[in-house]
Amino acid sequence: MGYGDVFMSTTLDKLKALNDKLDAKLTEQIKTTDGTKETPKSTTRTTRKTKKEPKEPEVKPSSDELAKQLIRHMEIDPVQEPVRVENLTRIVELYVDLNIYEKAPDIEKLFIYKAMNISGIGLKEEDFGQIREGKYVQVIAITYEPDKNGKKKAKNISLGYFGKAETLEEEYKNQIIEFVLRWRYEKAFQNLEHYRDLLDRVRPNDRLF
Repeated sequence: MGYGDVFMSTTLDKLKALNDKLDAKLTEQIKTTDGTKETPKSTTRTTRKTKKEPKEPEVKPSSDELAKQLIRHMEIDPVQEPVRVENLTRIVELYVDLNIYEKAPDIEKLFIYKAMNISGIGLKEEDFGQIREGKYVQVIAITYEPDKNGKKKAKNISLGYFGKAETLEEEYKNQIIEFVLRWRYEKAFQNLEHYRDLLDRVRPNDRLF
Protein backbone atom coordinates (compact mmCIF):
# COMPACT_ATOMS: atom_id res chain seq x y z
CA MET A 1 0.00 0.00 0.00
CA GLY A 2 1.50 3.32 -1.09
CA TYR A 3 1.36 6.66 0.68
CA GLY A 4 -1.61 7.78 -1.41
CA ASP A 5 -3.58 4.68 -0.44
CA VAL A 6 -2.76 5.21 3.22
CA PHE A 7 -3.88 8.84 2.99
CA MET A 8 -7.17 7.90 1.32
CA SER A 9 -7.83 5.20 3.88
CA THR A 10 -7.08 7.56 6.75
CA THR A 11 -9.36 10.26 5.34
CA LEU A 12 -12.24 7.84 4.84
CA ASP A 13 -11.75 6.56 8.37
CA LYS A 14 -12.03 10.15 9.59
CA LEU A 15 -15.27 10.63 7.67
CA LYS A 16 -16.64 7.39 9.07
CA ALA A 17 -15.62 8.61 12.52
CA LEU A 18 -17.41 11.90 11.84
CA ASN A 19 -20.52 9.98 10.86
CA ASP A 20 -20.34 7.92 14.07
CA LYS A 21 -19.68 11.05 16.12
CA LEU A 22 -22.71 12.86 14.67
CA ASP A 23 -24.90 9.84 15.36
CA ALA A 24 -23.58 9.61 18.91
CA LYS A 25 -24.21 13.30 19.56
CA LEU A 26 -27.73 13.06 18.20
CA THR A 27 -28.47 9.97 20.27
CA GLU A 28 -27.13 11.71 23.36
CA GLN A 29 -29.29 14.74 22.63
CA ILE A 30 -32.38 12.57 22.21
CA LYS A 31 -31.69 10.72 25.48
CA THR A 32 -31.15 14.00 27.29
CA THR A 33 -34.34 15.64 26.09
CA ASP A 34 -36.70 12.69 25.82
CA GLY A 35 -35.30 9.84 27.85
CA THR A 36 -35.52 7.57 24.83
CA LYS A 37 -32.90 5.99 22.67
CA GLU A 38 -33.00 6.52 18.96
CA THR A 39 -30.34 6.30 16.30
CA PRO A 40 -30.85 8.18 13.03
CA LYS A 41 -30.09 6.68 9.67
CA SER A 42 -26.98 8.25 8.31
CA THR A 43 -25.58 6.90 5.10
CA THR A 44 -25.63 7.95 1.49
CA ARG A 45 -23.56 7.73 -1.57
CA THR A 46 -20.51 9.84 -1.89
CA THR A 47 -18.21 10.91 -4.65
CA ARG A 48 -14.86 12.15 -5.70
CA LYS A 49 -14.17 15.54 -7.14
CA THR A 50 -13.28 16.10 -10.75
CA LYS A 51 -9.85 17.37 -11.51
CA LYS A 52 -11.59 20.05 -13.48
CA GLU A 53 -12.56 22.59 -10.87
CA PRO A 54 -16.20 23.74 -10.85
CA LYS A 55 -16.87 27.07 -12.47
CA GLU A 56 -16.23 29.85 -10.00
CA PRO A 57 -18.59 32.82 -9.94
CA GLU A 58 -17.11 36.28 -9.72
CA VAL A 59 -18.19 36.70 -6.11
CA LYS A 60 -19.00 33.89 -3.70
CA PRO A 61 -21.53 34.58 -0.94
CA SER A 62 -20.21 34.99 2.58
CA SER A 63 -20.55 31.71 4.48
CA ASP A 64 -20.44 33.60 7.81
CA GLU A 65 -23.38 35.80 6.84
CA LEU A 66 -25.34 32.90 5.38
CA ALA A 67 -24.79 30.81 8.52
CA LYS A 68 -26.09 33.64 10.71
CA GLN A 69 -29.08 34.05 8.41
CA LEU A 70 -29.90 30.34 8.48
CA ILE A 71 -29.51 29.97 12.24
CA ARG A 72 -31.66 33.05 12.80
CA HIS A 73 -34.31 31.77 10.38
CA MET A 74 -34.42 28.41 12.16
CA GLU A 75 -34.68 30.16 15.54
CA ILE A 76 -31.90 28.09 17.08
CA ASP A 77 -30.42 29.36 20.32
CA PRO A 78 -26.60 29.06 20.16
CA VAL A 79 -26.43 28.79 23.95
CA GLN A 80 -29.01 26.01 24.19
CA GLU A 81 -27.93 24.09 21.08
CA PRO A 82 -24.24 24.74 20.37
CA VAL A 83 -23.79 21.39 18.60
CA ARG A 84 -26.45 22.22 16.02
CA VAL A 85 -25.02 25.69 15.50
CA GLU A 86 -21.57 24.23 14.93
CA ASN A 87 -22.96 21.68 12.49
CA LEU A 88 -25.01 24.26 10.57
CA THR A 89 -22.04 26.60 10.33
CA ARG A 90 -19.98 23.85 8.72
CA ILE A 91 -22.84 22.91 6.39
CA VAL A 92 -22.98 26.47 5.10
CA GLU A 93 -19.21 26.55 4.58
CA LEU A 94 -19.48 23.42 2.42
CA TYR A 95 -22.61 24.79 0.70
CA VAL A 96 -20.47 27.71 -0.50
CA ASP A 97 -17.26 25.78 -1.21
CA LEU A 98 -19.08 23.16 -3.28
CA ASN A 99 -21.12 25.81 -5.13
CA ILE A 100 -24.37 24.20 -4.00
CA TYR A 101 -25.80 27.70 -3.73
CA GLU A 102 -25.80 28.00 -7.54
CA LYS A 103 -28.64 25.45 -7.82
CA ALA A 104 -30.15 26.08 -4.37
CA PRO A 105 -29.67 29.83 -3.85
CA ASP A 106 -32.15 30.23 -0.99
CA ILE A 107 -30.26 29.09 2.11
CA GLU A 108 -33.47 29.17 4.16
CA LYS A 109 -34.92 26.39 1.98
CA LEU A 110 -31.94 24.05 2.30
CA PHE A 111 -33.86 21.68 4.59
CA ILE A 112 -37.21 21.54 2.79
CA TYR A 113 -36.14 18.30 1.12
CA LYS A 114 -37.14 14.95 2.57
CA ALA A 115 -33.74 13.33 2.09
CA MET A 116 -30.35 13.79 0.46
CA ASN A 117 -28.09 11.34 -1.33
CA ILE A 118 -24.95 11.14 -3.42
CA SER A 119 -24.75 9.31 -6.72
CA GLY A 120 -21.48 7.78 -7.86
CA ILE A 121 -20.04 6.78 -4.47
CA GLY A 122 -21.13 4.45 -1.71
CA LEU A 123 -22.06 5.59 1.79
CA LYS A 124 -23.14 2.27 3.21
CA GLU A 125 -20.97 0.61 5.80
CA GLU A 126 -19.69 -1.96 3.31
CA ASP A 127 -18.77 0.53 0.55
CA PHE A 128 -18.26 3.81 2.35
CA GLY A 129 -16.34 6.26 0.19
CA GLN A 130 -15.86 3.84 -2.68
CA ILE A 131 -16.33 5.28 -6.16
CA ARG A 132 -18.51 3.70 -8.81
CA GLU A 133 -16.45 3.84 -11.97
CA GLY A 134 -18.26 5.18 -15.00
CA LYS A 135 -20.88 6.87 -12.81
CA TYR A 136 -21.34 10.59 -12.43
CA VAL A 137 -21.18 12.26 -9.06
CA GLN A 138 -24.12 14.38 -7.98
CA VAL A 139 -25.62 15.59 -4.73
CA ILE A 140 -29.27 14.58 -5.02
CA ALA A 141 -32.06 16.10 -2.94
CA ILE A 142 -35.28 14.10 -2.71
CA THR A 143 -38.73 15.56 -2.34
CA TYR A 144 -42.27 14.35 -2.91
CA GLU A 145 -44.76 15.99 -5.25
CA PRO A 146 -48.29 14.95 -6.22
CA ASP A 147 -48.85 13.59 -9.72
CA LYS A 148 -51.93 14.27 -11.83
CA ASN A 149 -53.86 11.75 -9.75
CA GLY A 150 -52.85 13.36 -6.48
CA LYS A 151 -50.52 10.53 -5.54
CA LYS A 152 -47.19 11.63 -4.08
CA LYS A 153 -44.16 10.58 -6.09
CA ALA A 154 -40.48 10.96 -5.29
CA LYS A 155 -38.66 13.61 -7.27
CA ASN A 156 -34.87 13.88 -7.49
CA ILE A 157 -33.31 17.34 -7.65
CA SER A 158 -29.63 17.78 -8.46
CA LEU A 159 -27.94 20.27 -6.14
CA GLY A 160 -24.49 19.77 -7.60
CA TYR A 161 -22.83 17.97 -10.48
CA PHE A 162 -19.17 17.00 -10.12
CA GLY A 163 -18.30 14.88 -13.17
CA LYS A 164 -17.18 11.26 -13.35
CA ALA A 165 -16.43 9.56 -10.05
CA GLU A 166 -13.00 8.30 -11.12
CA THR A 167 -11.81 11.83 -12.01
CA LEU A 168 -12.95 13.44 -8.77
CA GLU A 169 -10.22 14.73 -6.48
CA GLU A 170 -10.07 13.04 -3.09
CA GLU A 171 -10.39 16.21 -1.03
CA TYR A 172 -13.43 17.36 -2.97
CA LYS A 173 -15.03 13.93 -2.68
CA ASN A 174 -14.63 14.06 1.09
CA GLN A 175 -16.23 17.51 1.25
CA ILE A 176 -19.25 16.22 -0.67
CA ILE A 177 -19.60 13.28 1.72
CA GLU A 178 -19.30 15.57 4.72
CA PHE A 179 -21.93 17.97 3.38
CA VAL A 180 -24.50 15.19 2.96
CA LEU A 181 -23.73 13.58 6.33
CA ARG A 182 -24.04 16.89 8.16
CA TRP A 183 -27.25 17.75 6.28
CA ARG A 184 -28.74 14.42 7.39
CA TYR A 185 -27.66 15.08 10.96
CA GLU A 186 -29.52 18.40 11.08
CA LYS A 187 -32.52 16.88 9.33
CA ALA A 188 -32.69 14.20 12.03
CA PHE A 189 -32.91 16.96 14.65
CA GLN A 190 -35.76 18.59 12.75
CA ASN A 191 -37.64 15.31 12.42
CA LEU A 192 -37.25 14.79 16.16
CA GLU A 193 -38.70 18.24 16.84
CA HIS A 194 -41.63 17.53 14.51
CA TYR A 195 -42.63 14.34 16.30
CA ARG A 196 -42.15 15.95 19.68
CA ASP A 197 -44.57 18.71 18.67
CA LEU A 198 -47.12 16.12 17.55
CA LEU A 199 -46.78 14.24 20.83
CA ASP A 200 -47.29 17.46 22.77
CA ARG A 201 -50.69 17.76 21.13
CA VAL A 202 -51.94 14.38 22.30
CA ARG A 203 -50.16 13.34 25.49
CA PRO A 204 -51.51 14.33 28.95
CA ASN A 205 -49.82 17.43 30.33
CA ASP A 206 -48.76 15.58 33.48
CA ARG A 207 -47.15 12.69 31.61
CA LEU A 208 -43.42 12.63 31.03
CA PHE A 209 -42.14 11.44 27.64
